[in-house]
Amino acid sequence: MRHPPSFRVRRALVALLTAAVAALVPFTVVVPARAAAAPSSPSPAAAASGAGYWHTEGRRILDAQNQPVRMAGINWFGFETSNYVAHGLWSRDYKSMIDQMKTLGYNTIRLPYSDDIFKGTQPNGISYANGLNSDLQGLNSLQVMDKIVGYAGSTGLKVVLDRHRPDSSAQSALWYTSAVPEATWIADLKALAARYQGNTAVIGIDLHNEPHDPACWGCGDTSTDWRLAAERAGNAVLSVNPSLLIFVEGVQTVNGQSTWWGGNLAGVATAPVRLSVANRLVYSAHDYATSVAQQPWFSDPSFPANMPGVWDKYWGYVFKQNIAPVWLGEFGTTLQSTIDQKWLAALVDYLRPTNTYGADSFNWTFWSWNPNSGDTGGILKDDWQTVDTVKDGYLAAVKAPGFTGGGGGGDTTAPSAPTGLAVTGTTTSSVSLSWKASTDDTGVTGYDVYRGSVKAGEATGTTFTDTGLTAGTRYDYTVRARDAAGNTSAASASVTATTAGTGGGSSGCNATYKVSSDWGSGFNADVTVTNTGSSTTKSWQVTWEWPGGQTISAMWNASYGQVGRTVTANNADHNGAIAAGASTAFGFGATPGGAGTPVLNCRAG
Repeated sequence: MRHPPSFRVRRALVALLTAAVAALVPFTVVVPARAAAAPSSPSPAAAASGAGYWHTEGRRILDAQNQPVRMAGINWFGFETSNYVAHGLWSRDYKSMIDQMKTLGYNTIRLPYSDDIFKGTQPNGISYANGLNSDLQGLNSLQVMDKIVGYAGSTGLKVVLDRHRPDSSAQSALWYTSAVPEATWIADLKALAARYQGNTAVIGIDLHNEPHDPACWGCGDTSTDWRLAAERAGNAVLSVNPSLLIFVEGVQTVNGQSTWWGGNLAGVATAPVRLSVANRLVYSAHDYATSVAQQPWFSDPSFPANMPGVWDKYWGYVFKQNIAPVWLGEFGTTLQSTIDQKWLAALVDYLRPTNTYGADSFNWTFWSWNPNSGDTGGILKDDWQTVDTVKDGYLAAVKAPGFTGGGGGGDTTAPSAPTGLAVTGTTTSSVSLSWKASTDDTGVTGYDVYRGSVKAGEATGTTFTDTGLTAGTRYDYTVRARDAAGNTSAASASVTATTAGTGGGSSGCNATYKVSSDWGSGFNADVTVTNTGSSTTKSWQVTWEWPGGQTISAMWNASYGQVGRTVTANNADHNGAIAAGASTAFGFGATPGGAGTPVLNCRAG
């Protein structure tokens, strides 16, 4: 299912600049490492636990133990739309997507919402087939948000709640409308602060997304002065939970100088936001490329060397002058044009690579995880599974360590991993499994069974039968336990089962292997599977053994399991059928780099 690409086209209405951009700053474009996996480990100075609630000190964000942290995350939108829930749940389990975010090296989720979700809205666009999202059935939008926040916190991810729109219909220039007055906006912000009080997975609230003309900064008119409104709302939130960070975006125009909606923080220099609790303020900006709208700086003859000067002028100076932390809450592009590619490379360098600067850097959340953002696309491709490894690779240098402080308040202890996983029976279309019960401090509530990297289903006891399989085909299984707080155990040891029968035909296959990029600490590779038989396949499986100690970190267009050096890749649901003589492909990221070419074995069903 794909939603129409209308979500962000309104950005094309952004006003033209009325004055020239700032002085030029020399810049050298850096070629990104195109990594599908998490980035290489930063210097020890960059490592931080992320424990507890956070606070600020100058331009840095510190955790409860005064260790510096860097937010390096992703936007996952949907709660602000008429689906009233994060998008993509029509295709995947929410836990699977959060796990994939973490695997890719993102440590923070910005979660947009509208005030509609406080009206008891029922989410739509969630699939419950084959055990997907089973614990979300019957829940309203806020209760689903609780589940997403809870699971994200249990994995160590942090969440920023983003009041994106007053209602699900459209973005508003001001923080209020006739239907959603300021009093409602503030009451709902306070309700969120109370709802997640004590839950340190939620580290703060972005008060309102992209204020723009006629919103002003420091003009003194209470009906349009965003700086004053942010003070009223921020102090209201802090009156409920004084531990939260308050994220305040810029506006569009300050002193006749215009940029992206929400991207102009020039007014901070003379009119800073004043909050009732010290060291809780983080300023936020947004910045985009030509796939969203054309801007004068893109056609400057010195582009992209001019871009640091543009960013310094509108928001970067706040960080560089040690006024406060700066969070680039949104930036994105389809990455189709050369200009956009140069823009993103320049911006990543400007944000300060983690290996060089550690957490003394700009914080960020990329737009977006979702592929259905009409003018940027996403980290995921249209199938909601495959990673755009080129786009993700540009961000590798500014990704940062995950947070080990946990979150979610209350119980944060995961159950023990299940043991004794065994195959108890097979048929031509099913595999039956059993395992020994896990233990937990508050009690295990269920188990998630995975076929390769795909969730096959759930069980409340210690047995499970996976059905609808292909005859004569090998499958790999693991099991994870979970408790009532959403904490999930490590995976059990893997077991392999082969269904009875000879499969669906006489066709065979072969597989070829090609490394697409290798940056030393990791690499990406593509595998092409060709049907060498005379009839269409129903399924296929490729196996190999690494010549070294490589480990798969992510795979797209196939599910996989790895035991020791042996990797087994099985077709995804959409590409198991290959016509005679035709081919399909899958890819993966693995670490470390420098792997020799393995010998591939291909088997078709």
